Amino acid sequence: MRAPVKKSSRTNHGNKQTKAVITECAWAASRTKHTFFASKYKRLAARRGKKRALVALGHEILTIVYHLLKDKCDYRELGECYVDERRKAAQIKYYKEALKQLGVDIPDSQSA
Repeated sequence: MRAPVKKSSRTNHGNKQTKAVITECAWAASRTKHTFFASKYKRLAARRGKKRALVALGHEILTIVYHLLKDKCDYRELGECYVDERRKAAQIKYYKEALKQLGVDIPDSQSA
């Protein structure tokens, strides 16, 4: 088994004031309760470390702000369980397809 490769986290120099504000927003967002950003921070910090998770969270916030300003749409909080629910739905779909290929007939009702 190969050793895990550490991903590069180099960032461009960019605007220092914007970077400071986005980092501060990422800190604040990571400490909110029951939100998408808090759960994303926890997942990333466990894998990559706290500082890299902050940079990634800041990037996510910056992307959302860009689309809010460009598309003139409203922000909708996804909730802390969003990723878990999507992953669960994808696993159910995957295993249903695998069982179907094996010849097992599964009813379409969601019983999970």
